[in-house]
Amino acid sequence: MKSYIKTAIGAAVAAVIGTGALADKLQDIMDAGKIVVGVKNDYKPWGYLTSDGELVGLEIDLAKDVAERLGVEAELIPVVASNRMEFLQQGQIDLIIATMGDNEKRREVVGMIEPNYYAGGTNVIAPKAANLETWEDLRGKDVCALQGAYYNRRVTELYGPNLVAFAGIPEVTSALQNGSCIAFLYDNTWIESQLSSDDQWAEYEMPFETEDPQAWAIAVPLEDLDTAYGQKMSEIVTDWHKSGYLIERNEANGIAPSPFLQEQHDKLQ
Repeated sequence: MKSYIKTAIGAAVAAVIGTGALADKLQDIMDAGKIVVGVKNDYKPWGYLTSDGELVGLEIDLAKDVAERLGVEAELIPVVASNRMEFLQQGQIDLIIATMGDNEKRREVVGMIEPNYYAGGTNVIAPKAANLETWEDLRGKDVCALQGAYYNRRVTELYGPNLVAFAGIPEVTSALQNGSCIAFLYDNTWIESQLSSDDQWAEYEMPFETEDPQAWAIAVPLEDLDTAYGQKMSEIVTDWHKSGYLIERNEANGIAPSPFLQEQHDKLQ
């Protein structure tokens, strides 16, 4: 009986301590008066620099909206696929909103917030003159890619290209345009955006059927996923979908209508 009582008291104390700990990260952000968000600055129109050096885009809008809802300032830190989770783990940023695909391997490292806020798939952008028709046409060819992209391994195993990986989009696009690789393996959302809005890609195409659809998630430190901070981020993303905010900002940033966003909006009505 005494053992049972001790166990019950211990559990109650742990619950109280746990409840107090839930608010720690969120309270730290509130006390600091800012939330530090890792974003892309080379992925137009989700996050990019204008000619005046201003950081804008759909995900920039989202980062600022998170800060506004929390009543704090948004400090935006540029990240790339190869360092964004590391920055979060090291405490250099509080939140990732950076076109990050949600998968089980990444869920072991960072706290993926549900619901997902966007979705994309895998394709390539290539010169029309390359005459690529199927994914098999990549076999044995030099294909540019981004370091840390989730689809690199899958495409390599399935279709056998020789991936030439770079740290950022400017380096990749330069290599593609100077003929160092036959195509650039990337997210179809970015490719479609470039082909529809930028004259520099007039002689390029997205030749394949998009594969491996992948939902995107914003992320918090893994240890904060089930705390008040993680719960608050989930509430915010849910409201983005329910209110139509994501659809509105998607259109405002010149992005083609997203079936995923419409499905989520309808689901939450």
